[in-house]
Amino acid sequence: MTIKLSILDQSPIGEGENAEQGLKNTVKLAQAADSLGYNRFWVSEHHNNDQLAGSAPESLIGFLLASTKNIRIGSGGVMLQHYSPFKVAEVFHVLSALAPDRVDLGVGKAPGGLSLSTKALQEDKREEQKSFEEKLADLHSYINEEENVLELKAAPAPKVKPDIFLLGGSAESAELAARLGISFVFAYFINGEENILKEARARFKQFSPNGGGEFLLALTVAVADSDEQADSYIKQRESVKVIFADGRKLNVGSLEQAEKVISQAGESEYQLLVQKAGYVAGSKENVRKELTLLAEKYEIDEIISLSPIVNIEDRIYSYKLLTEAFAEDSKLKQKNNQGVGI
Repeated sequence: MTIKLSILDQSPIGEGENAEQGLKNTVKLAQAADSLGYNRFWVSEHHNNDQLAGSAPESLIGFLLASTKNIRIGSGGVMLQHYSPFKVAEVFHVLSALAPDRVDLGVGKAPGGLSLSTKALQEDKREEQKSFEEKLADLHSYINEEENVLELKAAPAPKVKPDIFLLGGSAESAELAARLGISFVFAYFINGEENILKEARARFKQFSPNGGGEFLLALTVAVADSDEQADSYIKQRESVKVIFADGRKLNVGSLEQAEKVISQAGESEYQLLVQKAGYVAGSKENVRKELTLLAEKYEIDEIISLSPIVNIEDRIYSYKLLTEAFAEDSKLKQKNNQGVGI
């Protein structure tokens, strides 16, 4: 099977670097990904985080579009709970008008930060604000110019609409995307429990209408000249889900971060669920084998890789090895097919 390769970058800030350098590194990586033939390049939204510089994907996307030529550029994703769906649609319509058929609108349900940043982002919100599901439906309507009660149109109307993706790590999110007919990206790098991935894939297929969206897989990928070197890049092998009594859920990277969430929220009733983080690390041959097995097992034709490597030169080299691995596999299959015909 043919697997499309894409990238999600969080603009990490390396030791001795500042946030400006982290963003410049993202631009450099996007340009390298464009040259290497990657399908998409997405940037993330994280708030009040001194290790990640990517806090405003809608701003960064415009610069990346101007700095690249062919690769699709998008958000991985815009944290919709903080924003007006109408305004998000307008922003991405402008981007799509400037760079037709190159813009992706990835949307996430998570807050992209802990309680303090969430309160700051939502300080002017009304208590009766809509649910995430309602906001996503509204956004879908604005992007696709569907009729609505207020007869609102998110101008300008681009010739080619941005593609919408929902990012999530549960079967419920997969079903929500399927019912709306939009693509779904399973965040395996956050929730690496394979039984959840299996359920999400089945639910997406069950509720997808004919001609609906695609199911993509996002996971951490590290490729190096040796398995040992690649494995040394993997620092986060688990994630922690905080579940509050009112049903709110938040995924964080460690128990220490979970404690900060609980402290900032001022909640006394909660549950902590430690779950595996989904990653593949190794030489290019072994990474190709593992990714191909996952793709075949869950009928996935596009993988979005998140690199844990902070150093930009090593990060670019890892992505170069990844493309080489699949290019070599493709050449080998082509050679074998030609041999059969002789």
